[in-house]
Amino acid sequence: MEQNQRASSSSLRSYQFHPAKPVITDLFNLYLGRSGRQKHDEAARDPPNKAQKRITAFNRQLPPNDQFVSDFEQILRQYPDQEQLRLVTENVLISLIVQCSSHSPQAEFLQFSMRSLCSISYINWDTFLPSLLNAVSSAEMALGQGSQGTTSNIASQPGLLPSTSALPISSTFHSNPASPLTSAQGIGSPAQSANDPSPALNLSPLKLNEVSSNPPLLSLKADSSTRDCAISSLRLLCCKIILTGLDFSLKPVTYVEILHHMLAWLVNWDQRHQDIDDANVAKFWRPVKLLSEWLHSCLDVVWLLVKEDKCRVPFYELLRSDLQFIENIPDDDSLFTLIMEIHRRRDMMAMHMQMLDHQLHCPTFGTQRFLPQATPHLGSEAATNLRYSPITYPSVLGEPLHGEELASCIQKGSLDWDRALRCIRHALRTTPSPDWWKRVLLVASCYRPQSIVSTPGAVFTCEMICEATIDRIVELLKLTNSGKSLYLFLQCLLDVNCWQEWLIFSDIFFFLMKSGCIDFVDFVDKLVSRIIEDDQSILRTNHVTWLLGQIIRVELVMNALNTDSRKVETTRKLLSFHREEKSSDPRSAQSERMLDYMNMDDRSVGMFWVVSYTMTQPACEMVMNWLNSAGTEVLQVSNLQPNERLVVMRETTPLSISLLSGFSIKLCMKLAYQMEESLFSGQVIPSISMVETYARLLLIAPHSLFRSHFSHLTQRNPGTLSKPVVTLLVLEILNYRLLPLYRFGTTLDACQQWFCRFAGDWGGEVSYEGKNKSLMYDVTKIVAALKGKRGEHRVFRLAENLCINLILSLRDFFSVKKEGKGPTEFTETLNRIAIVSLAIIIKTRGIAEAEHLLYLPAMVEQILSSSQHTWSDKTLRYFPPVLRDTLVGRVDKRGLAIQAWQQAETTVINQCTQLLSPSADPTYVVTYISHSFPQHRQYLCAGAWILMHGHPENINSANLARVLREFSPEEVTANIYTMVDVLLHQIHVELQRGHPLQDLLTKASANLAFFVWTHELLPLDILVLALIDRDDDLHALHIVISLFERQELHQRMRLFFMTRGPPEHWLHTGIFKRMDLQKALGNYLSWKDRFPVFFDDIAARLLPVIPLVVYRLIENDATDLAERVLANYKQLLAYHPLRFTFVRDILAYFYGLLPGKLIVRILHVLDIPKIPFSESFPQHIAPSNSATCPPPDYFASLLLGLVNNVIPPLSSSSKTGSLVDSSHLTARGPLNKTPATSQSGTTSASDAQKAFYQIQDPGTYTQLVLETAVIELLSLPVSAAQSVASLVQVVVHIQPTLIQSSNGLHGTSNVSGQTSVLPTSPSGGSTDSMNASRPTAPVSGLNTSNFVSRSGYTCQQLSCLLIQACGLLLAQLPQDFHVQLYLEVARLIKESWWLSDGKRSPSELDSTVNYALLDPTWAAQDNTSTATGNIVGLIHSFFSNLPQEWLEGAHVIVKQLRPVTSVAMLRIVFRIMGPLLPRLANAHTLFTKTLSLLLGAIVDVFGKTAQPLVPAQASEIVDIIDFLHHVIHYEGQGGPVQSTSKPRAEVLVLFSRALENLRPDVQHLLSHLTTDVNSSIYAATHPKMLLMVSWRFAALVLTGMTYQEADTPPSFITVMNNKARRSSRRII
Repeated sequence: MEQNQRASSSSLRSYQFHPAKPVITDLFNLYLGRSGRQKHDEAARDPPNKAQKRITAFNRQLPPNDQFVSDFEQILRQYPDQEQLRLVTENVLISLIVQCSSHSPQAEFLQFSMRSLCSISYINWDTFLPSLLNAVSSAEMALGQGSQGTTSNIASQPGLLPSTSALPISSTFHSNPASPLTSAQGIGSPAQSANDPSPALNLSPLKLNEVSSNPPLLSLKADSSTRDCAISSLRLLCCKIILTGLDFSLKPVTYVEILHHMLAWLVNWDQRHQDIDDANVAKFWRPVKLLSEWLHSCLDVVWLLVKEDKCRVPFYELLRSDLQFIENIPDDDSLFTLIMEIHRRRDMMAMHMQMLDHQLHCPTFGTQRFLPQATPHLGSEAATNLRYSPITYPSVLGEPLHGEELASCIQKGSLDWDRALRCIRHALRTTPSPDWWKRVLLVASCYRPQSIVSTPGAVFTCEMICEATIDRIVELLKLTNSGKSLYLFLQCLLDVNCWQEWLIFSDIFFFLMKSGCIDFVDFVDKLVSRIIEDDQSILRTNHVTWLLGQIIRVELVMNALNTDSRKVETTRKLLSFHREEKSSDPRSAQSERMLDYMNMDDRSVGMFWVVSYTMTQPACEMVMNWLNSAGTEVLQVSNLQPNERLVVMRETTPLSISLLSGFSIKLCMKLAYQMEESLFSGQVIPSISMVETYARLLLIAPHSLFRSHFSHLTQRNPGTLSKPVVTLLVLEILNYRLLPLYRFGTTLDACQQWFCRFAGDWGGEVSYEGKNKSLMYDVTKIVAALKGKRGEHRVFRLAENLCINLILSLRDFFSVKKEGKGPTEFTETLNRIAIVSLAIIIKTRGIAEAEHLLYLPAMVEQILSSSQHTWSDKTLRYFPPVLRDTLVGRVDKRGLAIQAWQQAETTVINQCTQLLSPSADPTYVVTYISHSFPQHRQYLCAGAWILMHGHPENINSANLARVLREFSPEEVTANIYTMVDVLLHQIHVELQRGHPLQDLLTKASANLAFFVWTHELLPLDILVLALIDRDDDLHALHIVISLFERQELHQRMRLFFMTRGPPEHWLHTGIFKRMDLQKALGNYLSWKDRFPVFFDDIAARLLPVIPLVVYRLIENDATDLAERVLANYKQLLAYHPLRFTFVRDILAYFYGLLPGKLIVRILHVLDIPKIPFSESFPQHIAPSNSATCPPPDYFASLLLGLVNNVIPPLSSSSKTGSLVDSSHLTARGPLNKTPATSQSGTTSASDAQKAFYQIQDPGTYTQLVLETAVIELLSLPVSAAQSVASLVQVVVHIQPTLIQSSNGLHGTSNVSGQTSVLPTSPSGGSTDSMNASRPTAPVSGLNTSNFVSRSGYTCQQLSCLLIQACGLLLAQLPQDFHVQLYLEVARLIKESWWLSDGKRSPSELDSTVNYALLDPTWAAQDNTSTATGNIVGLIHSFFSNLPQEWLEGAHVIVKQLRPVTSVAMLRIVFRIMGPLLPRLANAHTLFTKTLSLLLGAIVDVFGKTAQPLVPAQASEIVDIIDFLHHVIHYEGQGGPVQSTSKPRAEVLVLFSRALENLRPDVQHLLSHLTTDVNSSIYAATHPKMLLMVSWRFAALVLTGMTYQEADTPPSFITVMNNKARRSSRRII
């Protein structure tokens, strides 16, 4: 570095004192009429006005210009080093241009001299022009003319390539000795003072004495107007010189440098006038001629740079520049024209970035929301833990954006504001999990610490939340107009239909208020104003009083009421919501400290609810007294120490869910705390009724009361979980009561901190992974701690069973370790379950993010690093390809397991004979446990199996039981797996000896019954899992079936049904019966335990196992056996906490392979009366309709159900501030059924407002409706192609069908139904275009007579929402449906007659395409929907809900449409696939594949050998060219384009290959997207990128290195030298 600096300084001095410099300077001064130093000194002494006169008028005769070249050539012949002489000449020219620009004759001569020197090839424009531009900028800076901002903007233009002056290229100042700027400080006088007065001048190419030697420049400091004229002259001359230079072929970096300066001048054209007073503006604007001239010349330069015939710089650089955002546009038509052209092309480009009807794409809370924008590259779970956005706001370039700053900029009443409110309102109705809220909300500014930084993921502001909350309150008030006093109100709520909706809303309202998302004082003000504004008559009830009573004790609310300056007014407004005086004394209930909660009438219930608000502590005491009212008793159990006894609470009746639901949230929180104290910290074993009441309490308020039990209990008392009885109780509650609650959303491990006093710190402290994932990690720690601990079987097996349930409950990709690294802490069983769960998730729901795909192989290796298991081919063939490919190379070691057994068999049999013979010495048990080797102990059960010889009585079961109990759980598991291997091997051996198979299977079943039932030595669930994992052996599944059909198991199940109560435990009103420990768990688990069970049972342990058995039977084509298992265990599966998910996933996993009879049996696992199936669905799956496709009415009704219950409802214009009228909500009937009456006889207007405990699986009503529709389509006895074709036909032709059937009810001219999300159409298209596109016809056979009335929407609104519903539904289905959708889309597009009409002119086709591709919401305003527009809107809705892994299937559309034969078809292809590219920005492989397909489509039309139907010009696709430039910058950045964004090298290589096949007129438009540094500004300005490409390419080709190894040249050099060392040759 020091050597380079010394060389640069030496070169600087050599140019500055070059002997030719004064000679050349004198020559130019001669022709310019300038004298030497005397003139300079004289001019310095003259006043400014006199100096100006001398510049503009001189008297002496000048030599003729024709002699200049000959005089200059004479100087050239005097010096041998022509290159140095050229650089000196350029230096002198730059100095003179800066000094003489205000002198018109001199400026003209300088232009003449430039042209003359060019004629003899003596100007290197690539070095001269950048040096000139930098000199001009430095001159402006030296003059102190506001150019400091201009110059800085040149170096950092937002949205532009970085200036080449910052790069190590030939024009770089101080870095390249060849640059003429290195001697810039020597321009003018060769002598320079060492004492420069200004640091800025030291960096300037002008010397201080040169500036002072020029009288006009001195005068500029006194007269800003004159000074500005001089700068304008300098810029004008510079532009003229650049225009001359542009006639030559320049390097790309030169073009970049020119464009940077031109745009900076244009953007900051008025910056130097900002210090002028307004009074002087008029005076200042008099000399506008020079400004106009240089501005026009500057525009000429810009137009030449981006001119398409040359394409020196892509027009895209203007699109991402600041020129389009210039605020003070001068009154100049030329500049205005350029800006308008930029806006026009920017809007056209942005269109390709956005999906049709993107404003309707809101989360439905019926499925996972996928990111529409790129995320940083993160491994394992890290990407999912980031705060993500439910919606995004499109930028002016079409990029999806989100963040706190952006949300704060959304204007109230705008389309984006309405879209945000639509999303929030839907969330308030459908109650998504707390996870969703935490990801998107912002703490109100009044509650946020000053140090909190902005939240990048949030999209909803406090104002949005406040408005939507008030909307919901008003909406509920309109539905509720009964009740007077608070007491009577609470009493009458028992009979009011919307009571459940108020309860659910109060839970969310409390959650939002306590977390600080709503400014309480502001909320009260706006609520009062809203009620007065709308209609105060809606407040005829005390619902608002009740609602505010829920949150009145929240700390933030209390602080506001006590400390806020508006506290008196706020209190007055709070009291104004109360409608009546008290009509009764609710305190009358306090006389009794204990109530009989089983015999309370409605009046008593209402009174107690009032007490829960007014007297929380007495109410809490009354409830606790009831639960403890039965007293205690001593539990008679064995295994107790002499002085030990267990005291247990006697059973009472748990509190009903209906009573608990009316408690105030404050009481619920206090009760939860008191119960936890009694359950987990008391000395008495709690009753089942208290545990059940505690579980019900958490289920009624999943937002406000949820706590992560392990972290919560540890925070309260670190030693709590060290007690075995507490651990068992917690695990039982989680496994058998709260598993769906943990599945509902995200972990709240940091919930306590988040809800703490300073609720604003959300930045990065809160974990956003699923609650069940967090619980899985916590339980895994227990499993890991106990799996090697001897005798700890009960806690371990319960934790393992819970972990199995948790793994199988996951619905998205997961990491097996929270840290993401290192081997798993799973057991062998859990490792196998994890792989199966991954297979189900990936195949039925897809992988959401590209990072997960990259992480998958490493995670599989992580899971199986300690496992010897391999899956059979029968199982692997159903695995998703991405997982199957990862596992297919795994070595099958099952044969090695048998070999290991045979090697150890002699020793094992010898030990087992001594231990297990009927006359064995009992003391040998201790010897065996203490001295046997671990590799032999794993074969204990296998040895016992061999010794049985089919007669279990031949072995000593007591000794075997003692040994197994003393084993660690891990050793017992290993024994089970090895025993299964050995018994299957023995069956094959016996078959070879001629024994009948049936006899062998019967003996095997009897022997296993000895282990499981007779002596209860082994856990049944682990044994069954071990057997089904060996489905490579045909006999394993037969043994499982025989075990499942044994009477011992059925007797145990009947006992379980008798004691457990109904599956919906929260509805059980009787007293729970406590099962005996041994009867519930068997000898193996109850061996030394003495603590009673609550809900645990051997039969319950089978709940996660039975679905896996059914999966394995189907995989082995044993569908009859699978049907038999489902029939026999239907009653038990009713207790499965996630049976709805099981039905949905198994139908999706095996779609197209299940017989109709088995499908019906699977459906009967559900509680069908409680599932919102279509009315006609049972008919369509009946055997008589096995080959008949349902009519269009069925599919339309299915979509209508989604519109009514899943798709976020549209709101009326936000300008009025009102929601959809309550009649609209009533009209939106339940699902796809006609409005019917509920059990109470009233119209069920609130079916969507079901409490969480009623729909624990899948969690929300929207999910239930959506997944039910999925189940219906998966169950139909028709192909995916038929179902897809029917759905597509409905949405493509739905608008004319609705209009025709409405019979004028909503009329085609009905505009009153337009909403803010249905924007006013700019144009419905001309008459010609309408005729050309032939609007779609109605669907035949579709009866939609009551569709509009059932939806509550207008025809136009409903048609658009049905498209969204169809896309959402199809995205939930397996990929078989996706392929058919792509084929159907391609078919419909190709059938558009105008696309193949060769008689249409390009302008007609272009107009038709633009009309046909209008957003369906726009087209709906004029009732002019087209099939093409609807189908593209459908596919975009589909894409927006599709996981990233499945997006690759969309390539089928392009492949089906190719070869593309017209620009019209090409536009459709880009309109379909273009919006996908931004979403694939972090999936580089898929992005490249998609881009390659699109480039191929361009080659089809504009290829060298292409023959399109209509001749196409390159100018027809300039918007596509701009889009390609933008999207590869977006992908290179991994998000919104920045000033430093650059394309990835691999993408440029892809374009380089594609360009070889394109016509020349299209090639040059894309010439900058190549790796050629001589033609591409992106390649030329990023040489390091191309260096990396060359190194990596060489490394990959020559050495077979990976991309990671070849990332740096030293790695390649090392590898190559190592390879060459053998031949004694070194590469480098």
